[in-house]
Amino acid sequence: MTERFTGSFTQQEPIPDDAIEAAVAVMRSGRLHRYNTLAGETGEAALLEKEFAELTGAKYCVATGSGGIAITTALRAVGVQPGDPVLTNAFTLAPVPGAIAAVGARPIYVEVTESLVIDLDDLESKIGQARVLLLSHMRGHLCDMDRLMAICDAAGVKVVEDCAHTMGAAWNGQISGRQGLAGCYSTQTYKHVNSGEGGFMVTDDAEVAARAIILTGSYMLYGKHLAAPGPEVFERVKYDTPNVSGRMDNLRAAILRPQLRNLQAQCAAWNDRYRVVEDGLRGTPGLTVIERPEAETYVGSSIQFLLLDWSEEAVQEVLARCAARGVELKWFGAAEPQGFTSRYDSWRYADSPPLPQTDRVLKGILDMRLPLTFSLDDCALLARIIRAEVGAVWQAQG
Repeated sequence: MTERFTGSFTQQEPIPDDAIEAAVAVMRSGRLHRYNTLAGETGEAALLEKEFAELTGAKYCVATGSGGIAITTALRAVGVQPGDPVLTNAFTLAPVPGAIAAVGARPIYVEVTESLVIDLDDLESKIGQARVLLLSHMRGHLCDMDRLMAICDAAGVKVVEDCAHTMGAAWNGQISGRQGLAGCYSTQTYKHVNSGEGGFMVTDDAEVAARAIILTGSYMLYGKHLAAPGPEVFERVKYDTPNVSGRMDNLRAAILRPQLRNLQAQCAAWNDRYRVVEDGLRGTPGLTVIERPEAETYVGSSIQFLLLDWSEEAVQEVLARCAARGVELKWFGAAEPQGFTSRYDSWRYADSPPLPQTDRVLKGILDMRLPLTFSLDDCALLARIIRAEVGAVWQAQG
């Protein structure tokens, strides 16, 4: 009998009871706006920022309305101006170049390797073309951060990290998002903590933090922040930093605070599932498993593998065969964007010279979510189905 998977790839875990209780308390108060607090009272958003700063070891943190807002805020705060070039990965999701476009800047794409990380040799060749690198840790893969920072520091290039998929990850023990000048995180439903939408920006730079707080709409109420620099820093920047809004509210902050306390356990549970699928796929003819570097502490909330140099028709057949058995794979090689699988040549608001190395990799990337609603047995079944269908198509190709 042919096995079939019947689970949902978009069904997340329920919000924890203590987070629901905290959210209900905020709703009963009616004071959802982060600055709507009584004398002597500290709002949920301010407490969340303090706790996330402590979690990451950052001096400063600002909670935002989305991960994309965190990135645009960081770019503005570090000094990116309209027309400026900004280096970024060619393999990323649309909100990353979208954030560059949102501040009027223009992306310069850097090639990706078969390990799905930014190509550091290509970065080194292009490093003189911009003053800022927006580094996307796409789908949770960390490059050699020591070498990357050495390249950028030597060239005087500021690094903003997109850590939407690496909350809880680390490189050589240093938490992801803490190597660059600013780190940006997402709390969208499919990320590592879930408030529907939301984000954070962290930094150790007092002026960047002050600008970020004003940019997100503090209305000179920055004294109500707990993870912020002193008032003298705001005095230096408050008159030339625009308010473009983008705050997080107390309701979402209340939902997130209990989840942060459980982040380490959640990350361990994702990695248990990731390793079951990875082990099941390893050795499949024609399929390349992405080997994780020893220095990388990853969070396996999704898994990617490569069908390198396969024909488009063969990849499509794998997708169809897996879908017929209930396995939902996303492909970055399709001519037209589908769901979140758009790519650099889809974003026609920006110039994109051909990137042959990246094109080859994109044509082979298959991606699968691993929600924590899946059991370990589910993950073993997923691996068996993928292995069987990839193997069948590979064998048919001769």
